[in-house]
Amino acid sequence: MLNRSTTWAVVLLVATFGAGVVVGVGGRAIWTRYAEAAAPERPRGPDRLVTELDHLLRLTPAQRDTIHTILQRRWARMSNVWETVRPRFDSMRAELDSEVLGQLRPDQQVKYRDHMARRRHQKDKADSGGRRP
Repeated sequence: MLNRSTTWAVVLLVATFGAGVVVGVGGRAIWTRYAEAAAPERPRGPDRLVTELDHLLRLTPAQRDTIHTILQRRWARMSNVWETVRPRFDSMRAELDSEVLGQLRPDQQVKYRDHMARRRHQKDKADSGGRRP
């Protein structure tokens, strides 16, 4: 059976993890709004992808128009699918983080959280403007 100090340590660890999740989600929401407001002229979604493909592949005007039409037609459906899957994905990622954090010392936990936040930030940045299709 757990003694009082062990129970408090577990409660503190869970509370710290919960606070980290809340701060992370809130911080990302604020950062996303700020980033979008700071660069409103930057294309988003299909427009941005077409620009990237045009630069990479040197598309002809006909190819660019056709690909843009295809992407616009499919983008909304793909976004809707992602929005239905995202909560489950976020939950699974939180479970993974919780399991890993449970194996680490407190100093390692801090480094792990920092590393994962940077990694996820870079991945989101690589995705189209922080938005997934």
